[in-house]
Amino acid sequence: MGWPGIVFLGLVVGLAAGWLHPLRRSVSRPFGRIWAAGLAGVVAAMVAKMLGNITGAFHDGDSLEWLVCVLFALVAVTVTVGLAARR
Repeated sequence: MGWPGIVFLGLVVGLAAGWLHPLRRSVSRPFGRIWAAGLAGVVAAMVAKMLGNITGAFHDGDSLEWLVCVLFALVAVTVTVGLAARR
């Protein structure tokens, strides 16, 4: 999976997690926060891919790459939506 796949994976995970997060309902302008969650998912997935390649933990297309990118994106979206709900 190349960089376009990582961006797509991060965007899908970010948008889905931002939409399904329970604190999303307490935020004013929830659709603006959804796009922020999507962006956070993309950035987190890209960072996870770069860290994995730098450390040699996985190679392009490994199953571990998918799992790590999804988990990083979920954590980033959880933090982003949680912080947005506190405002």
